Amino acid sequence: MSVLVGVGIVTTVTTIYFGRKGWHALHKMAGITPGVLAYQDNNTPLALSAVNWQQLTLNKKHLKVLPDNQIRQLQRIDEKVSSYQSYQKTLQAQNKTPAVTEQQFVLNKILHTRLPEMLANHYQLVNINRSNNEVNQQKKAEASELLQDVLNNIEHRLDELLKQIEVQQLQELRIMKSYINSHDS
Repeated sequence: MSVLVGVGIVTTVTTIYFGRKGWHALHKMAGITPGVLAYQDNNTPLALSAVNWQQLTLNKKHLKVLPDNQIRQLQRIDEKVSSYQSYQKTLQAQNKTPAVTEQQFVLNKILHTRLPEMLANHYQLVNINRSNNEVNQQKKAEASELLQDVLNNIEHRLDELLKQIEVQQLQELRIMKSYINSHDS
């Protein structure tokens, strides 16, 4: 009798375990997180109060005048900067001092100094004269276009930097594999 009870318990636990794994896998394939009750639609406008910055230090007041696509792009930039910073911290944890290239130095300066300055200038230009005459609309449109060009440039620079890191890491793995293979007994 106790064997049957034991088998029943093991069967129940196994069924629950694999059922839960399957349920999570199904949700992962669908791109949603189990247990989260409020799913965010990527087509709805972002609420600035809900935006959390991991690496960038931006004045939320300056972001209020930006369209949703630019705020989303700033979030993508922030995520990429976070990935880069994570890589740098990993190197430091391995007691490797990362060499800072000119490209990395310039990008850091752009992200932490120039980008906040540009957002402040854009905000001031948009709010300085609220009249809707044609000249002011052209200036605001030009300011938005210039800001978009800068955001595209920053994102492109980050993509190139992350791509270089990937290539470098892959090259190091190849070297280690070659080293290990050359010392096989």
